[in-house]
Amino acid sequence: MTKKPLVVIVGSTAVGKTALSVRLAHDFDIEIISADSRQIYRGLDIGTAKATPDEIAAAPHHMIDVADPDEVLSVADFQESAYAAIDQIHQRSRLPTLVGGTGQWVQAVVEGWTIPRVPPDRALRAELEAEVQAKGGESLYNRLVAVDPVAAEKIHPNNVRRTIRALEVYEKTGTPISEHQAKRAPHYRVLQIGLTMPRDQLYERIDRRIDMMMEKGLVEEVRGLMESGYGLHLPAMSGLGYRQIGQYLTGDVSLEEAVALIKKETRRFVRQQFNWFRMEDAHIHWFILEAAGLEPHYKKICQLVETELLLSPTDE
Repeated sequence: MTKKPLVVIVGSTAVGKTALSVRLAHDFDIEIISADSRQIYRGLDIGTAKATPDEIAAAPHHMIDVADPDEVLSVADFQESAYAAIDQIHQRSRLPTLVGGTGQWVQAVVEGWTIPRVPPDRALRAELEAEVQAKGGESLYNRLVAVDPVAAEKIHPNNVRRTIRALEVYEKTGTPISEHQAKRAPHYRVLQIGLTMPRDQLYERIDRRIDMMMEKGLVEEVRGLMESGYGLHLPAMSGLGYRQIGQYLTGDVSLEEAVALIKKETRRFVRQQFNWFRMEDAHIHWFILEAAGLEPHYKKICQLVETELLLSPTDE
């Protein structure tokens, strides 16, 4: 059987993944699947840097605006939806292109994670959250280290939500989440393209992007969401930009402080993304963008798509 092709574009926020995918749409018959855990939400547009109408017109986009802000889409939900979209795109004889910076979501698809279908236990989560409030996140993280050191090694100690989920799976099944997460690679020929740039240049791009978001009306967007009943406790509203502007709207910080916090937290998030997408990963073809941007590399990227995916299928 011939494996069908899949392009994957990864890299940190603001590095230019969307721009590359849209440009590829002018040279290849592609459809884009967003792997961004915030772009799934309706109404979260400016702060998530969703593709513009012109960009969406360049190629069909999937997994954007598929949930309300008070809904939760798990990694397993995304993986299932992404597989379905990829299969449908193949049926249309087009090239599926997975684009995004949410490392878990990308790797769940590319590596074929077997994800435990354990529904949320709200009572248990409330209990674990109460422990965080009483003893701090370190206490909870240490519990995870004791029962599932493999999972703990992959989770940042400050990531309370993922720590709680890992403990939830263990408590409900008696088996560490790391054992549930076996990998069964999907039947695709995958070409992974990674974009990166010097850290100082990336931080400058991030600062400019956030300033532009403010000019486009991020405050008004967050205010509208809150007035519609979407509280800051929701996972959707905890995303970069939304939490900090929410703090401004509730009077906890000034607008200047909120913007500074967005920039600071986005830089921290970028450092986490560098841990998900590593330069030494031999499965990823990395391109370092300097002052000239994508232009010096675009021809090589097109050649990779043609030679590795379109011209030499692998039969099994």
